[in-house]
Amino acid sequence: MKLGKRPDDLPHLQACAAVGQSALMQLYQECFTPYGVHTAQLLLTAGDFDTRARYLNVKNTIRTLFEYECLPIINENDTVSVAEIKFGDNDHLAAMVANLLQAPLLILLTNVDGLFSADPREDPSAHLLDTVATIDRSVTDLAGVTKSNLGTGGMKSKLRAARLATAAGGAVVMANGSHDGILDQIFAGESVGTLFLPQGEAMPAWKRWLGYTARPLGMFLIDAGAKKALLEQGKSLLPVGVQSVCGEFGKGSVIAICDESGVEIGRGLSNYTAIEAAKIAGLKTEQINELLGKTPYVEMIHRDNLVVTV
Repeated sequence: MKLGKRPDDLPHLQACAAVGQSALMQLYQECFTPYGVHTAQLLLTAGDFDTRARYLNVKNTIRTLFEYECLPIINENDTVSVAEIKFGDNDHLAAMVANLLQAPLLILLTNVDGLFSADPREDPSAHLLDTVATIDRSVTDLAGVTKSNLGTGGMKSKLRAARLATAAGGAVVMANGSHDGILDQIFAGESVGTLFLPQGEAMPAWKRWLGYTARPLGMFLIDAGAKKALLEQGKSLLPVGVQSVCGEFGKGSVIAICDESGVEIGRGLSNYTAIEAAKIAGLKTEQINELLGKTPYVEMIHRDNLVVTV
């Protein structure tokens, strides 16, 4: 396209994406043909992960491609997705696909050897972190500006993706993709790059979708008592513990559950529409009966349909 840098306006971004898709897939097929491997292209949008039926269709397609020993090349469909071009990146998409497949390992290849204790370009004493147990604030603060002029991600993007995958029970390796044989080294268990350890036990596919893939359509702001019941006692979310309701959503929609400070602590499927939830927020069961003449559901979100994300 004879462009010196990535375009800024949407029409040119989408045009470049359309041109690049065919060229990219041709290159992939040329590289894998000598090995007898077929490649397949999947162009996805965020909506494919939000809707449960479409999410399962993507999963089934990928697994069927594996049956045919085809290598799926997955990208965001940048030719039609406005939000994905402006805010998305392939690191986040990779983490969502890893969660979709319940993959035990996600490998993020970049142009540096992994996560360093400081920016090695500025600090001579900076050293590579071979293992990261938890991605907390001290780790995210290490992310420098490393993305290229043509890229969409960077170290911050990869750390967000690593947090998404490890929170659902997967491990992540971040390594330098320009090194020959880097994947062979990783698969052989050699100490290369940075290993991010999984948090807790592996999570079922349904929980991964609910807690870490589908985008919430609304929010329940809950009080301290409800927060304690969810985090410490494993209870359902009752209407009496909900202080306010935000968003427009229907019954069965994915909702973010936030504490009084606005920090998300979980996600779940609402038993009520946004209008119904707003009416009964803060009410006890007997008060809901008086207001509605019935109580369709005792819980605002049942524990079986809830994932704690902190």
